[in-house]
Amino acid sequence: MTVQGVGLGLRYALVDELLEREAAGRVPAIRWLECHPENYMRRGGRWPKNLQRCRERWPFATHGLAMSLGGVDPLDTRYLATLSTFLRDLEVPWHSDHLCFSVAHGAASHDLLPMPWNEETVAHFAARIREAQNRVPVPLAVENISYYVKPPGSTLDDGDFVNGVVREAGCPLMLDVNNVYVNARNHGEDPRVILGKMPLDRVVQIHVAGHYYEEPDFIIDTHAEPLVDEVYDLLAWTLERTGKVPILLERDDDFPPFDELYAEVERLDRIWRAAPERAGRSQTPGAAGR
Repeated sequence: MTVQGVGLGLRYALVDELLEREAAGRVPAIRWLECHPENYMRRGGRWPKNLQRCRERWPFATHGLAMSLGGVDPLDTRYLATLSTFLRDLEVPWHSDHLCFSVAHGAASHDLLPMPWNEETVAHFAARIREAQNRVPVPLAVENISYYVKPPGSTLDDGDFVNGVVREAGCPLMLDVNNVYVNARNHGEDPRVILGKMPLDRVVQIHVAGHYYEEPDFIIDTHAEPLVDEVYDLLAWTLERTGKVPILLERDDDFPPFDELYAEVERLDRIWRAAPERAGRSQTPGAAGR
């Protein structure tokens, strides 16, 4: 089975209805699933059972939350060893994590925190990505994050920073289109200009999600609201440049009736089908050390 088309983030609240609808042939536009390995590693009971039930019906990609690629603490070798086994068992084509730090002095923040965007942190991230890549069995892609205050010492914008890291690390990009939109709206930038600076030839997967308007001109990236027209449009614009990259709908909270959620999947599927093919590109761009 191949990861292509539109996928859905596997969340505990969705499992039973998702499987019931799939068994009845009612969700053909959902062609793959994504999970967070941290929710399943070293756990028993219903979590691995639900994962296995879904794995029998769909291919998977994985998206991590705890690698802390921007941190200065040593990479957690025990975590990476457990993760590697999980990725092999699930037979994923790639794994992704975030361009952020989440651990400092051994304490986990449970948040995705930005680093200053400059040439020094580009080199720091790239070295950490190459080190992590050597410890996992599949290509390691990195995701651009949303942020609300640009860290002091930043001399690069989103697009130049992400491009610099991906080029220097030689890794794929897991592009979050909603994060680009949220950042651009909050900081008075043009999302298409930012995307145009990113290494779109290295995109292996795209995320889209909903967000919340805290104020008319300030957006919070929540993954708990429907997608907005502007993000659909930005996705279509991006796919014109990347070709048919797999798309993942992230929904983490305030789940609507399943028919409403699936309507978003179907709209994403129409956009994906209208995109050009990925001429001259493999599905999984090469990764450092591979």
